[in-house]
Order: sequence, then C-alpha cells, then structure tokens
Amino acid sequence: MTSDPRLPLAVYVLALGTFLMLTTEFVVAGILPEVAGDLGITLGQAGSLITVFAVGMVVGAPLLALLTMRLSKKLTLVIALVVFVIGHVTVALSSDLMTLLAARFVTALATGAFWAVSAVVASNVAGSSLKSTAVGVVAAGGSLATVLGVPIGAFIAQHLGWRGTFWTLGIAAALAVVFIARLVPADAPQAQGASVRSELADLRSPRLWLVLAACLTTTGGVLAAYSFIAPILTDQAGVPAALVPAVLAGFGICSFLGTLLGGKLGDEHAHAVTIVTPAVTTVVLLAMALFTSSTWTTVVLVVLLGAFGLSANSVLIHLAVGYAGRAATLGSGLAVAAFNAGTAIGTTIAGATLTTSLGLSGPATVGTVIVALTLLPAAALAMIVRRRGAETAPSH
Repeated sequence: MTSDPRLPLAVYVLALGTFLMLTTEFVVAGILPEVAGDLGITLGQAGSLITVFAVGMVVGAPLLALLTMRLSKKLTLVIALVVFVIGHVTVALSSDLMTLLAARFVTALATGAFWAVSAVVASNVAGSSLKSTAVGVVAAGGSLATVLGVPIGAFIAQHLGWRGTFWTLGIAAALAVVFIARLVPADAPQAQGASVRSELADLRSPRLWLVLAACLTTTGGVLAAYSFIAPILTDQAGVPAALVPAVLAGFGICSFLGTLLGGKLGDEHAHAVTIVTPAVTTVVLLAMALFTSSTWTTVVLVVLLGAFGLSANSVLIHLAVGYAGRAATLGSGLAVAAFNAGTAIGTTIAGATLTTSLGLSGPATVGTVIVALTLLPAAALAMIVRRRGAETAPSH
C-alpha cells in the first residue's frame, strides 16, 4: 500500500482495459446492419451476438473469479486480455455465425474475469483512503466506452468495414497486455494450503448479498429505460433523429463524470451514495414516465439519468469487494454478474411493456419501480453498518 494521495498509473491502465471491454460489449449494437449485411443474416440473428455476450458476462465474472482463485491477479489480467485478443481476431476472420457466437461468448468470459479482478487490483494498489476512488476510475473507463469507444467503433466500421472495428479492438488489447505486464505490480498467488471452502464461507455475509441486490436493481432499472431511449426520444418526445446522438453523448459524458464523482465520494460516504443515488434516479425515471411528451424536459431528464443512474456502481463494487473478505475477487465477480443479470431482467420486462397500454412510457415506468427497490437493500445495509459503527466496507 502507499500513502501517496495520487493514484498509481496502474489504475489508469486498468481503466484502459475496462474501456476496451465495454466498448466491445456495446459497439455491436451500432454496427448490426453492417454485420447482418456482410454475413447474409437477419438483424435478429446478428443481435444474438449481443445477447450471447451478456450471458457470457453473467457466467464469466463469478465463474472465472473462482477458477482463477489460485493464480496471481496480474497473471489473470494478462490471460484475460490475451483471450480477449484471440476472440476478436477470430471474429474478424470468421464468416460463420456459430463461430462468431462462440468467440463472443469466450470473449465475454474473459471480460467478466478482467472486470472482477481489475476492481480488486485497483483497490489494492491505491492508498487506503483512495480505494473507492480507484475503483471509480476503473469503472469510469467503462463509462467512457459509451462516449468514445462506441462512436469510434462505428466510425471505423463505416470506413474499414465492421471487421476493421474488431481488428482495432484486438490490436488495442494487445497493447494493453504490454501495459498491464509492465505497470501492474506483481502479486503472489494464493497459498495452495488455503481452503477454497473457507474463502467461500465469507460469501455468507448478509451485507454482501444486500450489496448484490442493490447491484441488480439499480442497473436493471436504469437500463430498462436507457435500452429504449432512442424511440422514447424520437417517437414520444419528438426529438429530431439527427439530435439523438447528441443527447446520448450528453448521457454518456454525465455518466462518466458521475461515476468519477461517485467513486470519490464513496471513500468517505459509501452508504450515503448508495442511498441518495437511487433515490434521485427514481425521481428522474418517474418524471420521464410522466413527461415523455415534452421534448426539452425529456432531454434534460435523460442527461440527469446519465449523471445519477449508474454513478453508485463503482461504490457498490467497492463494498462487494470489502464484504466478501477472503473471497474479494469472487465478490467483485458476483457484483459484475448482478449488474448484467439486472440488465437482462430489466430490458426484458421493459420490452414487454411496449405492446401494452403503457407504450413508450413503459420502460421508464418499469425502471422507476426497479430502481426504487434499490432503496430497500441500500437502507438495510446502511442501518446494519451504522449499528456496527463503521461507515465504509472493511479493508480486504
């Protein structure tokens, strides 16, 4: 550990990794027509490349965290990035849908492993007073993917073809392997004599599962609305289609800044952040459900959703790592899995409401209910911690 108030360079290298990971998860949505046209498949079939990645993230984060428990964290990060590179090269060279799906699934497994371990490593290399800040910077790298990564990926696809996007991501990840190998401090693998069962026993912590419940609901609620934000803006609020990218950029920029600020505040007021953020987000989503026909009101609400909606996620990961005790990496992996499971559940329910009387107000309505549920585990966790006389998660 270090007492230096500045974050070590390794934290920013890990943020670069999460930037690449989230870019590859989201970029497919922006190049679906090119993928479908080149492969001669339907948009629905091409969309399965997104679905299989989400499933791989849900499975991969906790599973790979468990399987790599005996490896050093630095080695795990390097292996995950190497698999990431191989997966992208396979996608760039293949024209068979099943091969593409398999490559995307394996890439998602590696992505889940990287996410889980990077949060623990960032927390470990930062000073004791900057743990949440460090995790926030790593998470902000993922937020930046929606602002820069996805548009850049779409731009590359327009000029070099969709395969060029995957080649670029693969090359960038190969460079990240070098940075990780040189800049992330070496750590010793866990002792073989240590019992996996004893580590898993730490997962029985009620506080950990309250955090995981909050991970699932906060992300599920926000993504329930955001996944359908384009038709909400154009068809319901009357925003010109040409201005939608600008609104989404506003969402992404505010999400990036909100994640950084949330992580910084989380070092001193972790549980306050996990309560205030979903409370404000619930109000924003409710307003979106009620005032979706107002153009400028909806635009402002979308930007506010970016600022508050996911800004507590890095704090939740920080808490999960702390409350998981000896199984810190697995705790981080379970948090990542909860985020993705919430996304899958929220978007499925929200999509089903589009054919009901709620119409395009359905996603925001569903999001309001799901995010409001976050207040239950968040408040319960704060009460437990307050009774025990500690504001933040224990050191790990």
